[in-house]
Amino acid sequence: MLRGVYPGSFDPVTLGHLDIIRRSYNIVDELIVGVLNNNAKIPLFSVQERVKMLKEATKELPGIKIVPFEGLLIEFVRQMDAQLVIRGLRAITDFEYELQMSQTNHKLEPSVETIFLTTNVEYSYLSSSTVKEIAAFGGDTSQFVPEAVTLAFNQKKKESNKDE
Repeated sequence: MLRGVYPGSFDPVTLGHLDIIRRSYNIVDELIVGVLNNNAKIPLFSVQERVKMLKEATKELPGIKIVPFEGLLIEFVRQMDAQLVIRGLRAITDFEYELQMSQTNHKLEPSVETIFLTTNVEYSYLSSSTVKEIAAFGGDTSQFVPEAVTLAFNQKKKESNKDE
């Protein structure tokens, strides 16, 4: 059985991420989406919120697992007993970084392979950072993210308005 891990911070999950998730789901026997809790960054959404949004956005994919993690990706992959890491690429600049990471991971764990899926051209410009910026200025994010994220943005806006 081929078990794959698609890791990311998903802060928030975008339609580009979902494209890679759906395509990965059709490649592996079991897909684990690893939601990174990176203590070096201050996310807009907590890891629990990101897991919840991903579960809602992928509910039509039976058997998919959404699992939070922190620390080294390769350690998480070992814990999940996976053989494959899946990474999405938008542009050549993504490839340079991802190639280094995949080679490092392979050095740390030679039994784990990395595959790269190029993003559907429809989403090649899309990033979580861009979506957060649009949301911060009150723009409509609904064409970039699943409905669960749009609802979460609206909730964050309501909470910040109460604090003012």
